[in-house]
Amino acid sequence: MSGLKKKRRIQIVALAAVALLISTGLIGYAMRDGINFFRAPSQIIAEPPGPNEVFRIGGLVEEGSIVRGQGETVRFSVTDGGASIPVVYTGVLPDLFSENEGMVGTGRLIDGVFEASEILAKHDETYMPAEVIDALKEQGIYKDPKAEGADS
Repeated sequence: MSGLKKKRRIQIVALAAVALLISTGLIGYAMRDGINFFRAPSQIIAEPPGPNEVFRIGGLVEEGSIVRGQGETVRFSVTDGGASIPVVYTGVLPDLFSENEGMVGTGRLIDGVFEASEILAKHDETYMPAEVIDALKEQGIYKDPKAEGADS
């Protein structure tokens, strides 16, 4: 009788372990396309990703670089102060998208041009994504708007 209980307990533990492994595998499989790594333009120049790798780029929209093409196609450059990457996006840009403002885009680097599938811009006057702030601080060109407001 005692041996039967022990055997049943081992079966339940083994079944739970298999179920845990399967569920972990399914979660990993579902998330494989949902994880996009952030890269600053300087990092992209230093270590270019493959053409099939989807990632996020962020920085400031370079002044004078916005060129509107046919239809909804827009070309511009994004910079972190150390490097600049040309970007192509087809679609409607966010209302607050403008030159010298922070942006984050999702897409791929193909032949040296970042082909964006999504563009995000700041959502108010002072907000900038944390990844963009970190990249700009690393290049030494980030200015805290709160500190600037305290001077005046």
